[in-house]
Amino acid sequence: MRQSLSNARSLLFVPGDDAYKVDKALNGAADAVVIDLEDAVLRERKDQARTLAVDAVGAARGLGPLVVVRINAPDSRWGAADLADLANTQVDALMLPKATPEALALMPADSAPVIALVETAAGLRSAYEIARDPRVAALALGGADLGAELGLEPLADGAELMYARSRLVVDAAAAGSRRPFDAVHLAATDPGALRAEAVRARALGMGGKLCIHPAQVSVVHEVFTPSKAEVERARRVLAALDEAAAGGAAVAVADGRLVDEPVARQARMTLRLAAVH
Repeated sequence: MRQSLSNARSLLFVPGDDAYKVDKALNGAADAVVIDLEDAVLRERKDQARTLAVDAVGAARGLGPLVVVRINAPDSRWGAADLADLANTQVDALMLPKATPEALALMPADSAPVIALVETAAGLRSAYEIARDPRVAALALGGADLGAELGLEPLADGAELMYARSRLVVDAAAAGSRRPFDAVHLAATDPGALRAEAVRARALGMGGKLCIHPAQVSVVHEVFTPSKAEVERARRVLAALDEAAAGGAAVAVADGRLVDEPVARQARMTLRLAAVH
């Protein structure tokens, strides 16, 4: 089943000038494929990559993963050309690099849904304003660029990005947006470290993760899809509250723990995510 952007867990980046990798990704298991026209493409190949991206969007025809295109900065000549050539396509979303309110203001009013990549200090400070824009479907964390600007030192447990992750989660929720996408895990061939990072990101409220290698997709899906045990617990929570309500009480006990309406909201979300995945 094709995922909607609101339910997507994995966004897999592929270089926009590599037809083989684009085709492979579009026939893969990721919920969404991000055809990258920005950092992954040399200046002299920008036009070629744009043409490939437009063709790939047309060929997808709503099948397989969602098709997202990361454009160049909209105030650059490449970004302006990206927007012009993609305007008449059925691209599922556009990813805005180094998102700020000022950069977002340069996007067309009738553009495809925007995934705002927050990867600068200015963007992080303005994440709530960005998420409130009706064109913005989701926030995503660009950890590498943000870390470079702030001078962060990578830690084994990813604690250096805890504030940024938490800030995006709070601002997205306050703006009524879906849960943000977490930053890429740069060790493409270390599934154990990826799983640990994804588990921490989910615990902080992230709703999915950016990927840079097809092998990362299955791990991300495993972490961001409710397990059988989580589904069963959610059902027990709701059953216990229903029984309590029938007796005139607003709280109940499930699995030895007190549960109330906030816990029930979490349980309903678990069941909704399990149903769509």
